[in-house]
Amino acid sequence: MGLLDRLSGLLGLKKKEVHVLCLGLDNSGKTTIINKLKPSNAQSQDIVPTIGFSIEKFKSSSLSFTVFDMSGQGRYRNLWEHYYKEGQAIIFVIDSSDRLRMVVAKEELDTLLNHPDIKHRRIPILFFANKMDLRDAVTSVKVSQLLCLENIKDKPWHICASDAIKGEGLQEGVDWLQAIKCKYE
Repeated sequence: MGLLDRLSGLLGLKKKEVHVLCLGLDNSGKTTIINKLKPSNAQSQDIVPTIGFSIEKFKSSSLSFTVFDMSGQGRYRNLWEHYYKEGQAIIFVIDSSDRLRMVVAKEELDTLLNHPDIKHRRIPILFFANKMDLRDAVTSVKVSQLLCLENIKDKPWHICASDAIKGEGLQEGVDWLQAIKCKYE
């Protein structure tokens, strides 16, 4: 850590860094959401499916986020648990138009919540009910019911309807995550 970093930390000017795990099934829009949260000059024009994981960074007004964008393909989901210990917040993305795989998303969420590295921690979880622009999309309230989010009593959580391509609903989620992380820090 350099002198300026230490000085800005002592003066309270340095932004706190938060390690965020971005999880969800493949094709739910995780990478598109993370891309949209970056400054416009750093956004990628072509989004390709994530293989394994990628690391992205973006800043809000008071926090610096390091996001581990994890592949949601079935063969890679078992890798998620290797990052749970370092995660300080979770973004869980759901394709709200894919009713057939909503059950799979719920199973993955249940597995996540019952993992020993997550179960006994008050780690905040931000849910994006993504792809709200599609004709077959269900509301964020319905997504919440299908995933039984009301049963999550020991962790702060919030769900936002989102359209990652247009960026709608994303700032609301980041604002909530920023507020909750500052509250518990």
